[in-house]
Amino acid sequence: MSTLILIPARMASTRLPGKPLADIAGKPMIVHVAQRAAESGLGRVVVATDTESVADAVRSHGFEAVMTRSDHESGSDRIFEALGTVDPRGEVETVVNVQGDLPTIDPATIQAAFRPFEDKTVDIATLGVEIAEENERNNPNVVKIVGSPLSETRLRALYFTRATAPWGDGPLYHHIGLYAYRRAALERFVALKPSVLERRERLEQLRALEASMRIDAEIIQTVPLGVDTPQDLERAREILSRA
Repeated sequence: MSTLILIPARMASTRLPGKPLADIAGKPMIVHVAQRAAESGLGRVVVATDTESVADAVRSHGFEAVMTRSDHESGSDRIFEALGTVDPRGEVETVVNVQGDLPTIDPATIQAAFRPFEDKTVDIATLGVEIAEENERNNPNVVKIVGSPLSETRLRALYFTRATAPWGDGPLYHHIGLYAYRRAALERFVALKPSVLERRERLEQLRALEASMRIDAEIIQTVPLGVDTPQDLERAREILSRA
């Protein structure tokens, strides 16, 4: 199965301006993400960006970058444009979307997102972590997966929500927004209009579920550090300075 890892990177962060180029242990953050992606061994790695300085930084460290439009509403739209540019003949079968603000992500975590494709009926694969902190159960910024267990480490997603769900005794799962798509699923997804529940919850993945696409989630042990604030950046610097 031919796989392409695409890393969308935008400079327009409101909480941490210019974060793809933020220095971490002597390298831009986006380069650390590209390195972790390459170490996963899943396939070719390309950064998709709308900013020349990001592309230049990526290329200067030996990785590929492709320019995309600046008006995309989502990372999925950006990676679909990039896919068409780097693979115009349609040879890539699966696409992994790794967010550009995960500089400390374990390559094994990226590999884990690919495992649900062992089932040929899965359209989109993603990740989840069982919630351990009580405050996260009620935090609307922590997106939850409501799913039917397929095994001890996998759920078939039935819904994604910012609410505390499902009700009753049992685990809750924090959704990690790292996705793998079968090419046909990505093509179909970006062609769909935003759905009713997607707009209400402000969660793009609900568009796929409302269109009867299948999403399975591999359950991992640790939430990767996403860099959204200056405090997150300092934590990433501490972690990678020891690496």
